[in-house]
Amino acid sequence: MTRSRQAFALSFAAMLCACAAKPAVLTSAAIPVVHNQALPAPGGADMVGATRPYLIAPFDKLSIEVFAIEDLSRDEMQVDANGQLSFPLIGTLDVAGLTPDQLGDAIEMRLTGTYVRDPQVTVNLRETVSQVVTVDGQVTRPGLYPVMGRMTLQRAVATAGGLGEFANLEDVVIFRTVDGQRMAGLYNLGAIRAGAYSDPEIFSNDIVIVGDSQSRRMFRDLLRSAPLITTPLLILFRN
Repeated sequence: MTRSRQAFALSFAAMLCACAAKPAVLTSAAIPVVHNQALPAPGGADMVGATRPYLIAPFDKLSIEVFAIEDLSRDEMQVDANGQLSFPLIGTLDVAGLTPDQLGDAIEMRLTGTYVRDPQVTVNLRETVSQVVTVDGQVTRPGLYPVMGRMTLQRAVATAGGLGEFANLEDVVIFRTVDGQRMAGLYNLGAIRAGAYSDPEIFSNDIVIVGDSQSRRMFRDLLRSAPLITTPLLILFRN
């Protein structure tokens, strides 16, 4: 371990002992700023429609049903790269950023009177390629998975087929960008399952790394000084 890393580890251990009430801030070349708190939720500028409820994004595939009018109903329609959708009779709609319910209302408004007396439109999401989370590391099926509704860390791991046979429950890293700030949250999955702290929420564009990995080894000195059994850690990277 280099002198700078030794100094950082010792400083961080002292900070944990001295600053229990207020999150402390450290600076370092490799890990510039550390807060002893949870990852914040990303803002709208950090992703394409990752708020709750789900917002339609480019390349999403939708099913649109106009009640009792089969000629207008569509089993699958894809939003184009500009966030637009072409619908029979009413032409092109700007749909990116709308919820499915809002799109249904917009179609009803365009159809009302001129084409249909009292249209009832239902819009459902069939597939999304824009709002996904990456789950990697010691899980059964690493890959990209859609984020629909509220997803937590445990649910993300379960969606990826659960933990691998030799997965390390102590080491889970979530990478996220909020308002242009790159950050990482360090968690102990075993502690979450035991109820030591809450299961963190996952948002689209997050990267979840489970178990021992190169990403986790970036923080090995920090983890030696501050085990994640009682609290998660938040790391802010210098931009």
